[in-house]
Amino acid sequence: MLEAGFWGLVGGLALVLGAVAGVVRDVPTRVIGAVMAFGAGVLISALAFELTAEAFDASGGREVVLGLLGGALTFYLGDRWLDSRGGVDRKRSGGQQAGSAAQGLVLGALLDGIPESVAIGVSLVDGGTVGVAIVAAVFLSNVPEGMSAATGLVKAGRSKRWVIGLWATVAVISGLASLVGYAVLGDASASVVAVIQAFAAGAILTMLADTMMPEAFEDRGRSVGLFTTLGFVLAFLLSQA
Repeated sequence: MLEAGFWGLVGGLALVLGAVAGVVRDVPTRVIGAVMAFGAGVLISALAFELTAEAFDASGGREVVLGLLGGALTFYLGDRWLDSRGGVDRKRSGGQQAGSAAQGLVLGALLDGIPESVAIGVSLVDGGTVGVAIVAAVFLSNVPEGMSAATGLVKAGRSKRWVIGLWATVAVISGLASLVGYAVLGDASASVVAVIQAFAAGAILTMLADTMMPEAFEDRGRSVGLFTTLGFVLAFLLSQA
């Protein structure tokens, strides 16, 4: 169980690393866009091969469909609710967060990070050892997430200490979410684990389409497709190792 918490924390700490890079140096938006696109490709591959495919093999199509749709709908509704409370544009690098409520920004960061942490915990339940591709995908995608959001938050007037503190808090909660996910599902049936895997995949995929990929395209333009494919290829090779 502690192993699940550790790996969830590792994935969350990538947000802190990205945030530090974003507040210490003025990272060009084109670089942020490229790294974010790469991270999105990594996550998409991990969702397909490490979560959805394994869930399908374990239980069949019905559980996978229910899980994917449930995760997508849950994230969508939660995201809309948080947008109305100041969480909109929370990952943007241009300072669009100016005037946003701190509560909405914090809750939005948690909404984005928790499904990834649960996915790490579930990978331990499913295979007994942590899914290397899942951890790598979460880590590689969280770095640009933290970088973009931190850059935008500083431009919007938030202090560097507040920004780093935000992502440090999210990292700790990510570790706890992974630990709780493993503890709750440790004795669950294969069908239940498959639904949770698909649920996490649906939530993460919706997050990618709603926040990361639009920001990456705005910052980088048409070359986003190339960087996304490179990330996808790397994660695919990791999943086959």
